[in-house]
Amino acid sequence: MKSRIWNKSACLLLVCTLTFIGLTGCTSSSKESSNAELTDLTVLLDWYPNAVHTFLYAAQAQGYFKEAGLNVKLQTPADTNDAIKLVATGKADLAFSYQMQVAVSRSEDIPIVSVAAIVRHPLNQLFALDSAEMNSPKDLIGKRIGYPSSPMDEAIVNTMVRAEGGDPAKLNYVDVGWDLIPSMTTKKVDAIIGGFVNHEKLLLEKEGEKLQTFDPAEYGVPDYYELVLAASEEGLRNKGDAIKKFLQAATKGQEYTAQHPDESLQVLLDKQDKEFPLDPEIERKSLEVLLPLMDAGAEPFGSQTEASWNSAIDWLTNHQLMKKEIKANEAFRNL
Repeated sequence: MKSRIWNKSACLLLVCTLTFIGLTGCTSSSKESSNAELTDLTVLLDWYPNAVHTFLYAAQAQGYFKEAGLNVKLQTPADTNDAIKLVATGKADLAFSYQMQVAVSRSEDIPIVSVAAIVRHPLNQLFALDSAEMNSPKDLIGKRIGYPSSPMDEAIVNTMVRAEGGDPAKLNYVDVGWDLIPSMTTKKVDAIIGGFVNHEKLLLEKEGEKLQTFDPAEYGVPDYYELVLAASEEGLRNKGDAIKKFLQAATKGQEYTAQHPDESLQVLLDKQDKEFPLDPEIERKSLEVLLPLMDAGAEPFGSQTEASWNSAIDWLTNHQLMKKEIKANEAFRNL
């Protein structure tokens, strides 16, 4: 009797075990199948994660990328100058870059294409100490201008001064590298170019510095796109559909961020790089600055115009920053 009961129990156990294994196998297979259906996309940030990237982290947290069939990996390159080259060589699918940099890169035969304008107006603005008593960029003459030894930054200031009737040849530039903030707080310079209105300006103000801010777009410099997303020409051929789905999901992330800024920013703060800790108050203020500058109005988020690209390319050409002539319609694409 005991033997029969044991045999029956053993049979039941065997059936249950086989059933469980079968279900587990199906579940595992289902998960593998589900993951296999997702297209991998690697996106390189321009810097460590900060407020401007909030919409991507919001899209990821809300599941918008996964809903679009994408497995998106957000990464920070070891050197931010490498992002475009990594995309161009197929080691990443998308990279945050700058409209001016994309144009210059194309003139150097680097086959990248801007697929979205993320920040639609200049963040790189001229900051002057209030004590420098400047009412116009032409008042820079006789002052010390700190900059990161960048020909483009120099061209921006020269344009601004010339637009106000000043002589750029009389300007005094001081190479401070990326020590833009210390150069101002120690009064080593009277003004800086190369700092962003959503970052360096906020940090300087937190240090108690009173600043005068001059927007290049108001003084002869094109109202260019500061940040764009770039892909390679080959990447667009091979993964064009996936990149388009990414932008659609990112748009939803931006819409969510605009509607829920605090919740979205918290997602970013939770994901921040421990080696580059963020100041929550600075990032909150930064996002407040950024959201209006990222708004495309009646146009879709990320949309670009040929007129914007033409004006940027013409300005770069006039300042001899281009290696060769390029066409605007080859430098960008609205997907």
